[in-house]
Amino acid sequence: MATLHLGQILSFDGSPFDEGHDAAWHERRGGLVVGDGKVLALGPADAMRASHPQAEVVDHGEGLILPGFVDAHAHYPQTGMIASWGKRLIDWLNHYTFPEEMRFADPAYARDVAARYLDLLLAHGTTSVCSYCTIHPASVDALFEAAEARGMRVFAGRTCMDRDTAPEGLRDTAQSAYDESLALLRRWHGTGRASYVITPRFSPTSTVAQLEALGALWAEHPDCLMQTHLSEQTDEIAWVKSLYPSARDYLDTYEAHGLLGAGGLYGHAIHLEPRERDRLREVGAALVHCPTSNTFIGSGLFDMDGLTKEGQVIGLATDTGGGSSFSMLRTMAAAYEIAQLRHRPLHASELLWLATQGSARALRCDDRIGNLAPGMEADFVVLDLASTPAIAQRVAQAETIWEAVFPTIMMGDDRAVASTWVAGRKAAPLG
Repeated sequence: MATLHLGQILSFDGSPFDEGHDAAWHERRGGLVVGDGKVLALGPADAMRASHPQAEVVDHGEGLILPGFVDAHAHYPQTGMIASWGKRLIDWLNHYTFPEEMRFADPAYARDVAARYLDLLLAHGTTSVCSYCTIHPASVDALFEAAEARGMRVFAGRTCMDRDTAPEGLRDTAQSAYDESLALLRRWHGTGRASYVITPRFSPTSTVAQLEALGALWAEHPDCLMQTHLSEQTDEIAWVKSLYPSARDYLDTYEAHGLLGAGGLYGHAIHLEPRERDRLREVGAALVHCPTSNTFIGSGLFDMDGLTKEGQVIGLATDTGGGSSFSMLRTMAAAYEIAQLRHRPLHASELLWLATQGSARALRCDDRIGNLAPGMEADFVVLDLASTPAIAQRVAQAETIWEAVFPTIMMGDDRAVASTWVAGRKAAPLG
């Protein structure tokens, strides 16, 4: 039985960075027909009613139906210590992150956090995420099992660290990183909506031997994504130079060992050298902007304008728990604020595209998620554009869809999420 969802509908025919605001399609009173977990059709409400007279009708009123948000870089094991006070990156990792990640040696704890995390995402309208796990295989199993129970398309991998810059309780070896990553890849990659991601945390916590081993694994399984961090803070870059003195730059520590490619996801990418920008663009790698994290930890201002004009592939992400919110609305607001400081404000269409189709493109999955079109997976969110009195009074004066949605981007939170739908089913917390 097909279901017809009625409301305002917003989807994309292309990138607003390339084609302007006309890349978005808005129907003031539209219909979205879904069935068997897929989008079957969309268009004006009356036309959809006429062409699907037997469909069950769900009327969202004035709600805005959007593609489900796609978070392209997160650390679900950091859920419990999000918004921890006052540290720069390296101290923050040692003081908060690593002690919390050690707790994931307990599979029961991993299952509890994974369930809590995904329920938080769904409450905020996020239907897909690409997350780091910990070195513990059970942390990967926990996230994929929780995603499977909720029907979510999730990308994740075991985080690998074998250098003594990481604490003993979180270190592996080059061989165990390869072996355990391979075993998890074979278990999960392509199972249902799960995608395994090869995951060296970053060069400072991996030896050359481990980077080479994971580069070899990626070469053997090029259909997998690979995620890591790049040029987040200036003191981090200096640290990398001290550990890899022969490298041309930070990116070269990955490139020299087979960890640069079109399926690469490079989180942060704030302080890039010209050579790095050229190589990332040449191979079609993805840069993932993590704005709330960059401001919270004091990392710097991402060059959205320059990088998009170069033709870089860019996704958007919360980077929880370095990021200070689970909400992609708050993430879009922070991206806007950073772009303002760079003297090029982002339009509402660009922000929404980054949080949906842009992130899906970074994950090389934009043929399945991140948009509303026939054949796409039916992951979508319904936003209440008057969710609080402050937002409602501004929206009352809006003359265009962009003026109506922008206050929710800037001031909205989970109260703005009227409902979240995953593979055509309404999401509910599972605990």
